[in-house]
Amino acid sequence: MKILSDSVLVLLALLLLFTSCFSNTALAQNKKAVEQNRNPQLVRTIIRHEARRFAYGGTLTLVGAPQGSITVEAWPNTEVDISAEIQLRADTEADLDLLAAVNGFVLDDDANHIRVLSTGTHDKVYMRTAKKFPKALLGLPWKIDYRIRVPISTDLEIDAGRGPISLTGVEGNIRLSAAESETNLSLSGGSLAAVVGIGKVTLNIPSRSWRHGGADIRVAAGDITVELPSGFNGDLDASILRIGRIDNSYDGLEARERPGLTPQNIKGRSGAGGALLKLTVADGLINIRKAVMSNE
Repeated sequence: MKILSDSVLVLLALLLLFTSCFSNTALAQNKKAVEQNRNPQLVRTIIRHEARRFAYGGTLTLVGAPQGSITVEAWPNTEVDISAEIQLRADTEADLDLLAAVNGFVLDDDANHIRVLSTGTHDKVYMRTAKKFPKALLGLPWKIDYRIRVPISTDLEIDAGRGPISLTGVEGNIRLSAAESETNLSLSGGSLAAVVGIGKVTLNIPSRSWRHGGADIRVAAGDITVELPSGFNGDLDASILRIGRIDNSYDGLEARERPGLTPQNIKGRSGAGGALLKLTVADGLINIRKAVMSNE
């Protein structure tokens, strides 16, 4: 029971960390807006595009905005292509001009590492550089939606706030953290470590085995769904730490060691075994099911 409690505390501590870094800033903005009876009537959308030459095996670091979506797709080109849609809200055009000067992102790149760092009114340290910035504008809502294309073999480091996340086709060392998100992953290899405070994570594996590495997905409050193809070869551990259950409808999964296949814990093997997929939820559901192929 002590091991179980420690695991719960780890996930809850992570949830508190993400909340303090991202969610609380967004909530503080919303609270200020309510207190000041702010109801921004004007919306401005800024489109920004950047592209950089980038070799296979490099690292992309993305620090997202407090709110907004993140989409990362693999493509055959040896470059990183970044498109960002920045949405601002305010009462006047003059206020929008002030917000446009601080809300956005900075790009730092070298031969094998590109860093995309969101900047704006949520960052107290950054805002110290914006002298005489009106405090009344600090609580206004804004977001950045990122769409990024990278070489297939790219390492990813993603820190996100609130908003949907989608990763497709990337095979590298992937570290993903989000405060609150509906995350969709279509991956078949690499080393994946994903932690979501509140939300849902869906992992679709399009190939019959996970190539090199493995996956470790953790959700503090919410659901994890894993979709496996017919004939999948791999090992799978799933755990519900406090409240919830595991729904396993994948016929090819068999017990490989105790406790076997239970509604709270699974240590299973599919086919000949292989890379380990580890799923952990503190409060919520874990779904293990057969992937629906497009021709079915």
